[in-house]
Parts: sequence; C-alpha cells; structure tokens
Amino acid sequence: MTDYKNEDALVLFSGGQDSTTCLFWAKQTFRNVEALCFSYGQRHSLEVEVARNIAEIAGVSFQLLDASVISHLSPNSLTDASIVMDEEQPAGSYPNTFVPGRNMLFIT
Repeated sequence: MTDYKNEDALVLFSGGQDSTTCLFWAKQTFRNVEALCFSYGQRHSLEVEVARNIAEIAGVSFQLLDASVISHLSPNSLTDASIVMDEEQPAGSYPNTFVPGRNMLFIT
C-alpha cells in the first residue's frame, strides 16, 4: 500500500456520513488534512455548523467557501425558501431538492 504520510489532503466536507468517514480516513492516512465546506445558500445552515464542529473534533483546519452563486443557476427547494420541498420524488424526475451541478462545481 502507498504511504501518504508525507502528503497533504483536502477533503470536500459536508459533515454528512460519507464526508465524515473520508475526513477521518484522511486524518489517519495523510500528514496534514484540511476540510473544505461550501456555503451555497442551502436552507439548512445547521449543515455548515455540524461540519465545523466535526472538523474541530477531528482536529483539522476548516475552511468555508462561499458558493452561493449556485442558488442563482437553477431553482430548487434547497436554496429557495419559496419552493416547497417535495414529499416524494416525482416519477421519472429528480426531486426538487436536487441541485444540478453542485458537486461538479465543488470539485472544480
């Protein structure tokens, strides 16, 4: 297995289960780890607070990047409080909580 103890890592971090698992794996694997969280106008600011707290518990640097431009690109219920969240996913379509291109923008 490759030794990454002399390498640094940047974890795209939402504070959810997947990115938290990645954060703690990276902490065990790399010399220095930073958590990068995005504020994209999401209605649940609690998401950012939780991410910040988990990064603090992990003992890693936490950076919050403003990506609020996403809320202007495509109407969805996560970034527009005037849109009521779907209770069920519409047949043959994405739920209105889907934010098109969000992860692609985060990666770039």
